[in-house]
Amino acid sequence: MTGRLEGKVAFITGAARGQGRSHAVKLAKEGADIIAIDLAGEIPLVPYDSSSLDDLAETVRLVEAEDRRILFRQGDTRDLEGMRALVDEGVAEFGKLDIVVANAGICIPATWDETTPEMFKTTMDINVVGVWNTVMVGAPHLVTNGGGSIILTSSYAGKKMQPFMVHYTASKHAVTGMTRAFAAELGKHSIRVNSVHPGAVNTPMGSGDMIAAITHTNESNPPLAAMGTPFLPVWAAEAEDIANAVAFLASDDARLITAEHLSIDAGAQYF
Repeated sequence: MTGRLEGKVAFITGAARGQGRSHAVKLAKEGADIIAIDLAGEIPLVPYDSSSLDDLAETVRLVEAEDRRILFRQGDTRDLEGMRALVDEGVAEFGKLDIVVANAGICIPATWDETTPEMFKTTMDINVVGVWNTVMVGAPHLVTNGGGSIILTSSYAGKKMQPFMVHYTASKHAVTGMTRAFAAELGKHSIRVNSVHPGAVNTPMGSGDMIAAITHTNESNPPLAAMGTPFLPVWAAEAEDIANAVAFLASDDARLITAEHLSIDAGAQYF
């Protein structure tokens, strides 16, 4: 059976593990070849375990197990020229680019008065500038290709807000705004731009001291801790649930959907 993305090429950031890896594997299952990047190293300030070169290697193995090609590099989405070089190399190797998935991001729980300038800047640099960089290096190739699909990873926090994360909430609202703005200007090139908005997701972002950090912030104002409770009896999604939404938005099944903000949060944004 032919996949919905047969013959397509996708560029994915933050693809070493978690949601990014799931996106790479899902799009490969649907027939796409993959260009991918991940820092695969320590990020100061985040309370969870960082991704590694071993994680990168596992993503490569899983994509190749789907009989698809993958060009994967260790790199930083904050490095515009480094990203441009990777995408240019991938397009030279695979012949084109059809899909861009700006998935890379970080999350640092902190109350408003515990948030440091370094926390705010690092969050904005990765979650906003990194996403902008991703679109800026990918979109020109989609224009050349005659169209395509761009999917930006925002969050439940990009529609409502995430308690005890002013910096994270600000960054994810910025991604929501970029989605609309890029969709408006790139539409004339037959490029669709949409965002996905996960709630809680079972990924390594919940490892290390992340739960302790969230517990600490919740204790500062317990009534806010209940915000984001899902309506369905599933507290957290799996990374594959988000990948299914990404694959849909990347495919022709969503050919008339642009500037849309698709939630995969079991209704959490409305609690």
